[in-house]
Amino acid sequence: MKPLKVELSRREVLASAAIGTALAATKPALAASPANPSRIVVPNGTRASWKMVNGWKVFHLVAEEVDHEFAPGVKAKVWGYNGVMHGPTLEWVEGDRVRVYVTNRLDAPTTVHWHGILLPNGMDGVGGLTQRAIKKGETFKYEFPVKQSGTFMYHSHHDEMTQMGMGLTGMIVIHPRNAPKRVDRDFVLMLHEWRLDVGASRPNPNEMTEFNLLTINGKAFPGTEPLVVKTGERVRIRLGNLSAMDHHPIHLHGYQFKLVETDGGPIPPSAQWPETTVLVNVGSTRTIEFVADAPGDWALHCHMTHHVMNQMGHGFPNMIGVNAGNLDERVRKLLPGYMTMGQNGMGEMAEMHMPVPDNSIPMVGGAGKHDVITMGGMFTVLKVRDRLTSYKDPGWYENPPGTLADVAATGDLQRDGIDVEKPPAAERGGDA
Repeated sequence: MKPLKVELSRREVLASAAIGTALAATKPALAASPANPSRIVVPNGTRASWKMVNGWKVFHLVAEEVDHEFAPGVKAKVWGYNGVMHGPTLEWVEGDRVRVYVTNRLDAPTTVHWHGILLPNGMDGVGGLTQRAIKKGETFKYEFPVKQSGTFMYHSHHDEMTQMGMGLTGMIVIHPRNAPKRVDRDFVLMLHEWRLDVGASRPNPNEMTEFNLLTINGKAFPGTEPLVVKTGERVRIRLGNLSAMDHHPIHLHGYQFKLVETDGGPIPPSAQWPETTVLVNVGSTRTIEFVADAPGDWALHCHMTHHVMNQMGHGFPNMIGVNAGNLDERVRKLLPGYMTMGQNGMGEMAEMHMPVPDNSIPMVGGAGKHDVITMGGMFTVLKVRDRLTSYKDPGWYENPPGTLADVAATGDLQRDGIDVEKPPAAERGGDA
């Protein structure tokens, strides 16, 4: 394969090398702090290392089987790059010349497609169409100039259902060479979905509809790391979706944000509008920005309710409103410890702490400060604090006096004329 010839001036090459040196100083080993934030933050994830060789930014990806933990106690063998799933985030700068070597240690052939990247046809990574597949033990070379900026993705484009379904995916962040504005915290989140049957050691990539594990950067709550921000900082959240079948409406509590960018490019300020939920389509990226001016622990989650459940099943009866009577007592004669559940919803699953099968996780829940958080899956927390010395998890938010919902005092009810036994009737919504 002949190297791609790209003409750059000496000044451009030196500028690329200088920016590369600056970015190299932000490798994951260095702890971020409010005084010195890293360029991007990948909660639960990693960033790819690289080196400069004669004006080229050189990376190496190794496709291989990986042992991965989706949530505490839930592990599986998946496919990833460089020992992790999802693969490490690639960080480039507009105008870079990048060279990516891909080594295949899988038993199956593979390729890498640079999703949304403008490049020569022969570097696009579609097996059979733009290149032959990379056989086991081979190393291919991709190289091209970076002509754009924004948030993009990479993934296998050979036997896509299997290989993407097993985890051969990753994010790409391309910084503009002349950034129009600065952000203080720049988060990168990959959305994905899986079918991991209880007790199974590998996800089932043949699933088409009933996905039971929804993840952010490969983790399901309560395994997701929080997004920690100092009050007053400008925050950018980059969202990519390589789920097999589902779009994800990502909702942020406590804030209005603006959609500033898609994988097609930046959105002019005149075309932006405030939102609290952004729909991230399959195969797309969306970038939102806001100023973190409200301290607290704010939920960030997919608003499809089954997507905030862990190993949710569809093959059991609807128990809502069922009066079990003395059923438990009768069944325990045959099954000691039996308990009928679901009559009042699934929230009790997180509270009972009942034994579960190996390598499984209850349908909902994780510990919160005040009570059980009855959500799982594609859920995490934005933690905004007035005073931070580092971006480590600061623990739960301490609500100022008078700002925490709690049991209403009798005096308050009497003062405001509230009779809990006689709630007011709802008024008709029309003119009649």
